[in-house]
Amino acid sequence: MEVINYFDSDRQEHWREAIRRSDWRAGLFLARLLENGTFFDAVGANSKVLLLTDGDELISYCTYAEKDDIQPTELTPWVGFVYTFPEHRGHRYAGLLFVEVERLVEKEGVKEVYLSTNRVGLYEKYGFTFRTMLTDLDGNPSRVYGKQIGGAR
Repeated sequence: MEVINYFDSDRQEHWREAIRRSDWRAGLFLARLLENGTFFDAVGANSKVLLLTDGDELISYCTYAEKDDIQPTELTPWVGFVYTFPEHRGHRYAGLLFVEVERLVEKEGVKEVYLSTNRVGLYEKYGFTFRTMLTDLDGNPSRVYGKQIGGAR
């Protein structure tokens, strides 16, 4: 298995179609952002889509982005659109994506990365800690988690 950046791939259409097969509304939204060329407008110019792949198969994906669904906010960067396909759940594959996120965060000299979710008990397993409740773009309350990276621990 390897983690690749969608934007560095010469197989973007293949990976976009794999994302589109998600059984999750947000995954379909991400696929549309990529297809329409509006991804960077939505989440920031230096953002990435990280894909955990096994050959031609997409196992899991997430974004590493300047913005997510909590806007406006000074909190940045964000891990978003975290998804593992059902047949691959239970193996902590998202953790392999988070390792790559941590590498990117350390490279940028950032001290903390954020995540917005309504899930309780999932991201704590990966070292994320609940920080606060904020309102997402749809006007719904969302749990904001943070994870300190590198020497900031």
